[in-house]
Amino acid sequence: MEIELTRYPAMELDGLLPRDVWVWTPPAYQANPAARFPVIYMHDGQNLFDPEKSYTHITWGVAEAITKLSTWGFIQPAIVVGIDNTENRVGDYLPFRPFQTPQGKAVIDSLSEEIREEFGKINPVADLYLKLIVDVIKPRVDTDFRTLPGFNHTFVMGASMGGLISLYALVEYPAIFSGAGCFSTHWPVVDKVILPYLQSNLPEAGRHKLYFDHGSEDLDAEYGPRQAAVDQVGFEKGYVLGKDWLKRFGAGTGHHERSWRSRIHIALRFLLENMSPLQK
Repeated sequence: MEIELTRYPAMELDGLLPRDVWVWTPPAYQANPAARFPVIYMHDGQNLFDPEKSYTHITWGVAEAITKLSTWGFIQPAIVVGIDNTENRVGDYLPFRPFQTPQGKAVIDSLSEEIREEFGKINPVADLYLKLIVDVIKPRVDTDFRTLPGFNHTFVMGASMGGLISLYALVEYPAIFSGAGCFSTHWPVVDKVILPYLQSNLPEAGRHKLYFDHGSEDLDAEYGPRQAAVDQVGFEKGYVLGKDWLKRFGAGTGHHERSWRSRIHIALRFLLENMSPLQK
């Protein structure tokens, strides 16, 4: 499948490193010139579309999945916006507010000197990164493309640290993002701070959808108990498994684009399957 992309080079905001942004439109976009489309904002844009640019030479296959699922009538076709990462990827994607509470600061103080030094090398700009998406990238995409710009048609998705920032985006901007897809979310880096943050800030159930998954191998082997604890917070907020909260376990899969590619269709169907027909 030939994938055509629109490139926005070196998009930036004060305090952030510049990064390229890529926009893919589904075949229905050209076939239905009066129609408007939902948008999925995805992190680690280098790994989404072009195997030559992907770190593992395997892409997420998101364009292929959307094309097939929408052709088969399972989902409404969506525009995908891929946002490249930078050399400050951890600082861009690490949720900042959980570490600013008294409990979060105590967790940092309890770390070994070596780990605190590693934290000190990170430029924690996740809030600015979300501002780049919401205040710079999204308005540009909504202006240049036939999008459905409203809350019900705007989603965010990523893996590992990208899963964390996707969840953080929905929590911090609950009026912008109605759903998040969080693949192999790297919970250990926010251990002991994410649960209190979610207990205080996760939107109550009723307007949002959250998808989580993980495998059983390498880094993913650590995620099960932590994911279960996050699930419990969601259930206490009123989310219902299978309705507005979905999680999947990939036995034998690990922390890799190949694994996320194998499950992308599940997240897409969950987030997009109940949407209304194409709107003019």
